[in-house]
Amino acid sequence: MSETSEMQKDEVEALISIYEGDQNFKQLNTTTFQYKYGEDDDNKSFLVEIQWVENYPNELPNINMDTFFNRNLIPEVKEKIKSVLIEEANQWIGCGMTYTLFECLKDRIDELVENQPDTQISNTAVDLSSNVETLKLTESDSLQKNTKKEQLTKSQKRRQWEKTDHKGERPRGWDWVDIIKHLSQTGHKEKHLGNVEEILSNPNA
Repeated sequence: MSETSEMQKDEVEALISIYEGDQNFKQLNTTTFQYKYGEDDDNKSFLVEIQWVENYPNELPNINMDTFFNRNLIPEVKEKIKSVLIEEANQWIGCGMTYTLFECLKDRIDELVENQPDTQISNTAVDLSSNVETLKLTESDSLQKNTKKEQLTKSQKRRQWEKTDHKGERPRGWDWVDIIKHLSQTGHKEKHLGNVEEILSNPNA
């Protein structure tokens, strides 16, 4: 077994012993560990994942802030936490540092998440936008329905009825203009002009 492998084995045993019973600590495998800060329903809570590379602790471990638990964490806060961890890790190269990295954040949580919104602003904005669009669609549908109904109202039917002689027939001569238009378009003015003038001069005939 290589020196680094022996050191990693000893550190795993130490971590399990130290964090026994701590629900915030989780070992995913022999080289990957997580620690959660804050409550699950707190928008400012976050989770740090540390993964050892082959030559750890003689090389820096990988620090992952892009876990699903951190989905609501803004990029600025993620980078700030990661920067603090890398700065701390550089001081402990050659030594087991996972415990030290997890613990160094505990006294700086307020500072690290000070720019993190208390609520999910972006998601709320999307929801509100969706609600507005839904409301607009609903209003549009309602207006369309009302428009269709207005075309069949009793008052419109009554107005249509008043334009007739109350027997369903239009008054005599209502379409004379159409007849004249028709004659002018067909080019038979001379043939029918006399008849049209006679009809116009004797509307009661």
